[in-house]
Amino acid sequence: MRSQDLSAALLELQQQHRFRQRHIVETPQSCEVIIEGKSYIAFASNDYLGLANHPVLIAATREALSRWGVGGGASHLVAGHFAIHEEAEQALATFCGREAALLFSSGYAANQAVITSLVGRGDAVFADKLNHASLNDACLLSRATFRRFRHNDLQQLEQLLASTPARTRLIAVDAVYSMDGDEAPLKKLQDLADKYDAWLYIDDAHGFGVLGDGRGSAVEQGLHGERLIYMATLGKAAGVSGAFVGATSQLVAWLVNTARSYIFTTAQPPALAAAVLASLQLMADEPWRRQRLQQGVSLVRERLAEVNIPLMASRTPIQPIIIGRNEQALLLAAQLKERGFWVPAIRPPTVPEGTARLRLTLSAAHTQDQLEGLLDCVVEAMQP
Repeated sequence: MRSQDLSAALLELQQQHRFRQRHIVETPQSCEVIIEGKSYIAFASNDYLGLANHPVLIAATREALSRWGVGGGASHLVAGHFAIHEEAEQALATFCGREAALLFSSGYAANQAVITSLVGRGDAVFADKLNHASLNDACLLSRATFRRFRHNDLQQLEQLLASTPARTRLIAVDAVYSMDGDEAPLKKLQDLADKYDAWLYIDDAHGFGVLGDGRGSAVEQGLHGERLIYMATLGKAAGVSGAFVGATSQLVAWLVNTARSYIFTTAQPPALAAAVLASLQLMADEPWRRQRLQQGVSLVRERLAEVNIPLMASRTPIQPIIIGRNEQALLLAAQLKERGFWVPAIRPPTVPEGTARLRLTLSAAHTQDQLEGLLDCVVEAMQP
């Protein structure tokens, strides 16, 4: 796009109610935040277990900073793979029931690493229509034949798998879909992967820490095998930053040697690996966080069902309320903001046209009073 076209393009976004801007948060990540000088109860963060500002994680990071310093200084293959990184990778692999694990600076980098390292020209990758943008971008960058199937439509996926001449095949799905909160049928997907000799790649960004006693969607559904590749982010329920891939030792070795977004990236600060270790311990030792989270999910669904406000089929902390038009979703978000609740309006292209929504994200840190207050305002705002 030429520079002289930017003004017109930005104006068009505003007219479509799609213009976005950042809001400055002036407090640590929490259910109670100050944004641009005003206090809000936030239902916008993916900090599902309330760990992002936990004193145990802060203490572990502070201690690790004293020992390991701040920056990684180099890529993992040059001089940036610290003993604490290795310890965290081993702990993550054990926690999720995989042979080995590999740390990444983000889920985006992890998705690029796996998909572009395993498939290329002449191969085929199959992706759910509602996959996260990072998965789609990785599929495109791989230069493999990229086929998308209707959301959770296993019949269409099998037809595509049966008809492809590609020797190497990869199925890529979100375990929990970030905008709808529903889940992929992982066991049936693994059956198809086994039947058609395909890799199954699971992005469990929103299931890790929440499902399967915190160990994630694959553990909860009993998935295992050499074709299974598991990725989870560490900046959501874990409360830290980055991501990891869990797989066989052989596959992890392949990624170390071929994944460009791993090889050519400076290692994460080693202190973050210490925070990951502390987070895993809290997830294992404090199941009450997941129990409280599920209680909040049940409360939201029961209260809104009583007044016929439909929610999508989700048992996860992601509870979207479909509004429809962009301007209506923005208006409702503004009304909640006036009442002291920060709830994002999600609009296209993040979600399909005509499905703008309020995306309620719950945390174990929310109190019942906070939940009840939000629900009272939502019901009031949505009554005809």
